[in-house]
Amino acid sequence: MSNPVTFREALAVWFRIGLLSFGGPAGQIALMHRIIVDEKKWLDESRFLHALNYCMLLPGPEAQQLATYVGWLLHGVKGGVVAGVLFILPGALTIFALSWLYVSLGDLVAVEGVFFGLKAAVLAIVVQALIRIGNRALTGTVKPALAVAGFMALFVFDLPFPLVVLGTGILGYLVAKWLGCEAGAELPADVHTATVVRPGTMRAALACLLLWLLPVAGLMLVLGDGSVFTQLAVFFSKMATVTFGGAYAVLAYVGQQGVENFQWLQAGEMLEGLGLAETTPGPLILVTQFVGFLAAYREAAAEPSILYASMGALLTLWVTFVPCFLWIFAGAPYVEKLRGNHSLSAALAAITAVVVGVIANLAVWFAVNALFAEQHRVAGFGVDMSLPALSSVDVPMLVLTALCFILVFGFRFGIFRLLGVSATLGAVWMLWVT
Repeated sequence: MSNPVTFREALAVWFRIGLLSFGGPAGQIALMHRIIVDEKKWLDESRFLHALNYCMLLPGPEAQQLATYVGWLLHGVKGGVVAGVLFILPGALTIFALSWLYVSLGDLVAVEGVFFGLKAAVLAIVVQALIRIGNRALTGTVKPALAVAGFMALFVFDLPFPLVVLGTGILGYLVAKWLGCEAGAELPADVHTATVVRPGTMRAALACLLLWLLPVAGLMLVLGDGSVFTQLAVFFSKMATVTFGGAYAVLAYVGQQGVENFQWLQAGEMLEGLGLAETTPGPLILVTQFVGFLAAYREAAAEPSILYASMGALLTLWVTFVPCFLWIFAGAPYVEKLRGNHSLSAALAAITAVVVGVIANLAVWFAVNALFAEQHRVAGFGVDMSLPALSSVDVPMLVLTALCFILVFGFRFGIFRLLGVSATLGAVWMLWVT
């Protein structure tokens, strides 16, 4: 940091970043780089990238955690909390408003058409993310193999997502050591190794731990395991500990569990929620807020409740993001020292590689549920996967999806522009056929 930064100046910048953080983690990280490194010169290039590498080691949205870390670096715990909260807040408020409109107006033809169009756009966006991440992450020979293994483990053998992520991280670490640290080849030269001191950081980490776990324990004690609020708190708390690789890596698991196991929402609604999250600023993982909203909204089956829905959305938001602050505050003082740890860098590279396979599974799962009305399950000899019934294809959705792919890959449409076009076409289609 070349010049002292006032808290008021930082506050304005974090508010600006929070409002403009569209485009998923890639766009958000690019935005922060442009403002923090190029425009404000608060950090140099190497220190910014090192902080990003550390945040990618953590479960949770790396862009939000990067903002939290830089805020902490500038102004201690106060700066970290403000930066992290302002990164989330605009998107969270918008998702809440859109969720309310969804349950209130979702039966209107035009609104149904908008969400019909969003599904097609999301499929194109997910495939685009898969290609971009794959091109960047799958170098050498070990990493592509890990990506394929991750896809097969999830799609073909239906193995638990946390087991796949943690297991391949360990495996990648061992393989990297045995094969000459291929997975850690990108490790930058060690420049900063000092421990950074900011008063109150460990107390803040402990406070975050208590603020996270005590409400979960209280819900389990008071409401029991059968309550939707307990289920939301426990499930998304688990997600907060294993969401390596950002939102795309975990959304397939959240969608499958929310639809098939807990029956909080339908597969199409999961796609529509992802479409909502894509249109708003902030982390894409905010889609979990939409899931919590719908789950609690339908808790009182006879009379769906907006109050219940609001509580479910807030609870989901809380248990999803409070751990993000915990991870940053617990590790922030030692981030610079971690730069010289080749073993952790190798594990990170392995997890990043397998995440490409996880995103491929997400793309296939979304495509099957969006384009086909029926699926059939293939099971036996260790295989457990769902395949589409080709005769149940949704032709209008297929045509709109193909158009979205053309707009994304042929005409280089950005996310916001693509979602606007696809939502408009979906609304027009629904109004025309009704």
